[in-house]
Amino acid sequence: MATLLFYSNREKQFSFLVYAIFLLRSPMAVSSHSHSAGSGPVIPTTPLVGFLERVQATALQTYGKSDFDPKNYVDLSLKSNLSVTLDAFDKLPRMANGSVSVDDLELFIGKYFNGAGDDLIYSEPVDFVPEPHGFLSKVENPQVRGWALEVHALWKNLSRKVSSSVHDHPDLHTLLPLSKPVIIPGSRFREVYYWDSYWVIRGLLASKMYETAKAIVTNLIFLLDTYGHVLNEIHELIIRDTEQSDHSLNRYYAMWNKPRPESSTIDEELASKFMNVSEKQQFYRELASTAESGWDFSTRWMRNSSDITTLATTTILPVDLNIFMLRMELDIAFLAKTIGENAVSEDFLRASQKRHKAFSSIFWNENMGQWLDYWLNNGADSEEPETWKADNQNQKVFASNFVPLWIDVFNSDIHLVEKVTKSLQTSGLLCAAGIATSLTNSGQQWDFPNGWAPLQHMIVEGLSRSASIEARRVAKDIAERWLRTNYVAYKKTGAMHEKYDVEKCGDYGGGGEYIPQTGFGWSNGVVLAFLEEFGWPKHTNIDCN
Repeated sequence: MATLLFYSNREKQFSFLVYAIFLLRSPMAVSSHSHSAGSGPVIPTTPLVGFLERVQATALQTYGKSDFDPKNYVDLSLKSNLSVTLDAFDKLPRMANGSVSVDDLELFIGKYFNGAGDDLIYSEPVDFVPEPHGFLSKVENPQVRGWALEVHALWKNLSRKVSSSVHDHPDLHTLLPLSKPVIIPGSRFREVYYWDSYWVIRGLLASKMYETAKAIVTNLIFLLDTYGHVLNEIHELIIRDTEQSDHSLNRYYAMWNKPRPESSTIDEELASKFMNVSEKQQFYRELASTAESGWDFSTRWMRNSSDITTLATTTILPVDLNIFMLRMELDIAFLAKTIGENAVSEDFLRASQKRHKAFSSIFWNENMGQWLDYWLNNGADSEEPETWKADNQNQKVFASNFVPLWIDVFNSDIHLVEKVTKSLQTSGLLCAAGIATSLTNSGQQWDFPNGWAPLQHMIVEGLSRSASIEARRVAKDIAERWLRTNYVAYKKTGAMHEKYDVEKCGDYGGGGEYIPQTGFGWSNGVVLAFLEEFGWPKHTNIDCN
């Protein structure tokens, strides 16, 4: 696979481990309130999580919605066993409406719980040095280099390890017992997230922090071996194209039909419009499946862009998910052949060739010059092959429509790349500070005007690997816009941010279920990856133009 040829020799030893992350594509948090694949449509929760959801609901009733973050309550760990804590909770004095006073609830939480996130403790990275040898050699501007070193130093701030209590008393925690240190995204995201980890690792490789990168992937492989987060079963559907050829493609489908524990109070309120249990359960599955996609939330998944209760993620074949699967198939084929596993290599090569064909016949839209998500006609639970219909392509523009450029089977086709590049330039997504996620300003965080580091990186990296001069010019231009907005926002706020407002250079993003977060793992990783790839000239200003 040509994708591996872009790494240095030292980095190649990690390439297989890095790609293993995409076997764990779900970005759901690594804790016991995550959802693992299984033989049935629903995975049961644990008694501790169920109890913490009760505490969460009580806290909302006590404190009200202002600045309330429901995730804090499922991140609590017990000081003593659950039965003792549950008994004390049930004995709390309650008012006529069932609520608990602020003083009583705070006293209870302080007595029976450790703080949210206390089961992750600081861990000094073993391979961090203030300025690694050979660090970002293309960055000639001292101002930019100084900033890059500050971003590099943020890895220390985000480094954690699971406390011994999680290993010794797992029943007291919702966090899973990982053996190696981790890099957290930051702020309220106090655990490992699968797809965040890929871009964190790309940044760690630029920072020459190979041991830290290896530790992250070792943890993820442990999770794969232990919990089996692999797309299978009902994630796969068959689409029959106009030439009567069948294509096996994947969708998001969470094994969950209840409120998300980390957001159960929010989910229950949203589901209150549904009158019967089955409708509520399907809506909860749609919420969880959207969270599984990482795009939680976006009009991309809604039948009505102004109504989140119309989420229909399980009835969509997403372009980007299937690109991740195709890239995995290609990379496993290459790596298996490298180590002499020829039969495995041939199996995955055949699978990749079949999926590659599907991109032409199912996702590609010649008039738009983009790959489009496909809406299923038969609904989420049909086992029969579905016949492709042009009208089922979602013709709204999203950044994900351009993600196929990321892999070499597409970015090596110069004519295709130039067509898609022109489409990107006229799509409306290219803004002053990067690529917008969509064209719809819905108030959801995976919509306009927010831009996200992973999307910038995948599209830019794909364009820059092309033989097209124009595509490479566009890639460099987008990377420079993204670097400028990250730099200016950092200088204004003293922090790296989870997402950015691409309409305005130097502004961070907003919207969604929670307040804007800082830290931030994948933003740091993409900044370092862009600086490593493109550098920054000595006399070029990095402030907003």
